[in-house]
Amino acid sequence: MWQKIIKKLAWKWRGLLVTAPSITILLIGLYLTGSLQIFELAAFDQLIRLRPQKSVDTKILIVGFTESDIQTLGMSILSDELLAQLIENLKKHQPVAIGLDIYRDLPEEPGYQKLVKVFESTPNLIGIRKVVGNQNNSPINPPPVLDKLNQVGANDMPIDADTKIRRFFLYLTDSEGKIVPSLGLKLAIIYLQKLKIFPEPAAVNPEYLQLGEAVFIPFENNHGGYVQANAEGYQIILNYRSPESKFQQVSVTDVLNNKVPPELVRDKIILIGSVAESKKDLFLTPYSSKIIGIPEVMSGVGINANITSMIINSALGEMNIIKSWPEFLEWVWIFLWSVIGAGVSWKWRYSGGFSQFSGKSIITLFVATGGLLSISYYAFLWGLWIPVITPLLAIWLSAIAITAFIAKTAGYIRNVFSRYLTDEVVGNLLENPDGLKLNCQRRKVTVLMSDLRGFSAISERSEPETIFAMLNIYLGEMTEVINQYSGTIYDFIGDGILVVFGAPTQIEDDAERAVACAVAMQMSMPRVNAKLKESGLPEIKMGIGINTGEVVVGNLGCNRKSKYGVIGSNINLASRIESYTVGGQILISGNTLEEVSSIIKIVQQKSVKIKGFTKAITIYQVGAIAGKYNLFLPINSEKFVDLLEAVPIQFAVIDGKEIREELISGSLVKISANSAEVKSNYLVDVMSNLQINLLTKTVQGQKMDYFYAKVTGKKDDRSGFYIHFTAISPEVEQMLEAWVAANS
Repeated sequence: MWQKIIKKLAWKWRGLLVTAPSITILLIGLYLTGSLQIFELAAFDQLIRLRPQKSVDTKILIVGFTESDIQTLGMSILSDELLAQLIENLKKHQPVAIGLDIYRDLPEEPGYQKLVKVFESTPNLIGIRKVVGNQNNSPINPPPVLDKLNQVGANDMPIDADTKIRRFFLYLTDSEGKIVPSLGLKLAIIYLQKLKIFPEPAAVNPEYLQLGEAVFIPFENNHGGYVQANAEGYQIILNYRSPESKFQQVSVTDVLNNKVPPELVRDKIILIGSVAESKKDLFLTPYSSKIIGIPEVMSGVGINANITSMIINSALGEMNIIKSWPEFLEWVWIFLWSVIGAGVSWKWRYSGGFSQFSGKSIITLFVATGGLLSISYYAFLWGLWIPVITPLLAIWLSAIAITAFIAKTAGYIRNVFSRYLTDEVVGNLLENPDGLKLNCQRRKVTVLMSDLRGFSAISERSEPETIFAMLNIYLGEMTEVINQYSGTIYDFIGDGILVVFGAPTQIEDDAERAVACAVAMQMSMPRVNAKLKESGLPEIKMGIGINTGEVVVGNLGCNRKSKYGVIGSNINLASRIESYTVGGQILISGNTLEEVSSIIKIVQQKSVKIKGFTKAITIYQVGAIAGKYNLFLPINSEKFVDLLEAVPIQFAVIDGKEIREELISGSLVKISANSAEVKSNYLVDVMSNLQINLLTKTVQGQKMDYFYAKVTGKKDDRSGFYIHFTAISPEVEQMLEAWVAANS
C-alpha cells in the first residue's frame, strides 16, 4: 500500500523531483566556481545600506587632516613638531586612547625628538604598521619608539576583488612569526579594560577571541557570499556602523588652535588620520554607490573608526557580529527555494496553458521572492548573512525549468491530442495517471451543435477525397474560432461539431461565450467558402443550435479505449434545435436565452414540437450579441420574383434520416436567391425538411433533378408555404438563377 502511495506521489510531483535537485546542483556548481560571488557581495552591500542607520557613536572622535588643514598649515605631511603638539593638546583633555592612523617609521623634521618624548610619555597612544603589504605597497615599519613599548597595531585591510573593504584583520602574523593585533582591536581593548572587560579564549573554541559578550569567529574562505577567498590571518566581517560622516569629527587645525571643547575629547577614543582626497587614503566600502548618492569612498581612518566601534559595541552586546551558516546549510537553503519555485510552477502548470506562467504561479512566485528577501533582510539585522542571489535564482530558474519542461513535453502531446481533446482534458490526464478512472459528474453546461446544411447531398455527387478536403478546411477554421472562445470540442460527427462550454472547466460566462462563439462561427463562413472556392470546391452553409442545461460528464469506455464525453437529454435537445436551422442561422433554447437575454438580439422566435419531448418549446433566432463581444450577423433580405409560369414540382417529406415514399404535387410560384414560395394543397409542418423534384416539360415528363429545402412558414390563406433551399446541385442553382434573372 505504501509503495503504491509513494509511487503515485512520485508521479504526481515528478517535475518537482527532477527539477529542484537539478537546479540546486547547477547553482551550487556555479556558486563554487565563484561566478555568483560578485552578485552576492552586491546583495550584502545593499543589505548594509537598507538597514536602519545606527546613532552616532559618541565613544569615538576622528581628528581629520583635511584639505583645508593642508592649505592652512602649508604642508601635505604633518611635521613631527606639529604632530607632537597635536597629541599634547589632545592628552590634556584625558582621552581614553589615541590611535595614530599615520605612518611614522621615519622622522619628519623638525621636532623628531619632541615627538619621541611625547610617544614615550603617552601609554594610551597606539601607532600603526603595515604588516603584509599588497601588490601596490610593501610592508611599512612602525614608529621605533612605539614598537619598543608594544604600542603598535596593524593597519592592513583585506581588499575584495571589486576593490571594496568588507573585512578587517583582528590579528596578523608578521614575517618573524609575531602576532600583531589590529589598530582597532588595540584601541578597543584599552577602552574595554576601563569597563573591566578583558580578552579571553572563547568557551566554544579556545582559539577564538572573546571580549565581553562577543565571540569573534574567524572568517573562512567560503563565508557568506564569498567563494575561496583568502582567509589568512584572523579576519572578521566588518559590520559597518555607519558612513564616516556619521562619526564625530574635528580638524587638525582646530585641535592645534585649542578650539575643540574638552568634553568632546574626554573619555573618548581619538583617531588621528588623513581625510583629504589628495592623500589618497580612501577606499570603497559597502556604502559606495553612485545610484543612491551616498559617499563613494571612505578614508582609512573612517574605516578604523568603524572597526573600533564594532569591536567595542559587540563586546557590550549592542552590536552583532556578522556570522554565516555552515556550508551544508547554505546548500539546503538553496534546495529549499528550488523546491518552492519548482513546486509552485508544477502545481499550477496547466492553469495558464502549456507554455506560459499562470497568474497564480506568477503571484505566488513573487510572494516567495518577497519572503526570501524579507527573511534575508531580517536575518541580516540579527547578524546572520545568508545567500540571497543564489536562492533567488533557484526560485526563478526552477520555475522557468518547469515551464520549459511542460512546453517541451506537453507541447508535443498538445499538438497531437489537441486535435481530439481540449488542453484541459490533456492536462488532467498528464496531471493524474489514473485520469481514466475519473467518475462521472453532473454539470450545468451550454451545448453548441453545428451542422452543414445539405452536406449529404453534396457528398452524394462528390468524390471522398473532395469531401475530406472540404471538411478539413471547414473544421480547421471552426476549431480556431471555438478555441478563441474556450469551448471544448467533444466530437466531430461527420460534418457536425459538438462543443460544450462548462466542462471540464466551468466559467461563469459559459452561455455568453457559447452564443458569441456561434456568431463568430457564422461570421467566419465567408472565409471558409473563399478557401473552398480557391480549391475549386462547392460552397457550404452551416446551422447552429444551442441549449443550456444539466448533463453528465466523465470518461466513457473501458481500460483499452475511452473518451471524455457528455451525456444527457440536453445534448439531444441542442441537436434537435440545430436540425431546425437553415444555412446561416443560430437557434437557441429558452434556457440559454435566460442566461444571455441582456446582451443578445433575437430576430424571431418559433414554437416547435420536438420529437422525444412532450410539450412544444420555443426556439429563438439570434441576430447579434452585444457586451464585450459586439458581434452582428449580416441581415439578408429575400427579394422574391413572381415566375411568369409556375414550375411544377414533386416533393417528399424527410422524416429524420428517411425520405417518405409518398410524392406530393405542387409548383414554385415565386423564387429568390435562397428561398421560394410553393403552391400546394398539402400543407407541410413548419421546419419540415423536403426533397423536391423539378419536373420538366419534356415528352417523357420525367423529373430532371432534385434539391433539398426546409419549410420556413405557411401562407395565411393556406394555399401553400415558404421554403429555404438547404442543398442544391450546381445545375439546379444555375437554373434557379436563370429563372430569377428572366422574371426580374
